[in-house]
Amino acid sequence: QVQLVESGGGLVQAGGSLRLSCAASGRTFSSYAMGWFRQAPGKAREFTAGISLSGRQTQYADSVKGRFTISRDNTKNMVYLQMNSLKPEDTAVYYCASVRLAYWSISRNDYDYDYWGQGTQVTVSS
Repeated sequence: QVQLVESGGGLVQAGGSLRLSCAASGRTFSSYAMGWFRQAPGKAREFTAGISLSGRQTQYADSVKGRFTISRDNTKNMVYLQMNSLKPEDTAVYYCASVRLAYWSISRNDYDYDYWGQGTQVTVSS
């Protein structure tokens, strides 16, 4: 069982930055690939960024590539999402999630993920 708790959301002006954090419980954190997903009002949840269990592989949605950076610290059971150059269309609830995958793998599919946090709201004003 893995419990995930996100933090770091808030209100920011367009062009600003936020850093989301996700704290994971359990001693097997390094066995899980991690993902960040987001859901805007009236829209489906979408993949934002993913990182392999080692941290050596990352993937990003095209909409955030070059602006967002996912990272993890397996010694602290933490995963992060650094968000720069934020746009109003980045406004959403952001969720972190975990999934057991092979060493190099990342999943972009939310249905693959086993555990989810409660989400943190990010609002970007224009």
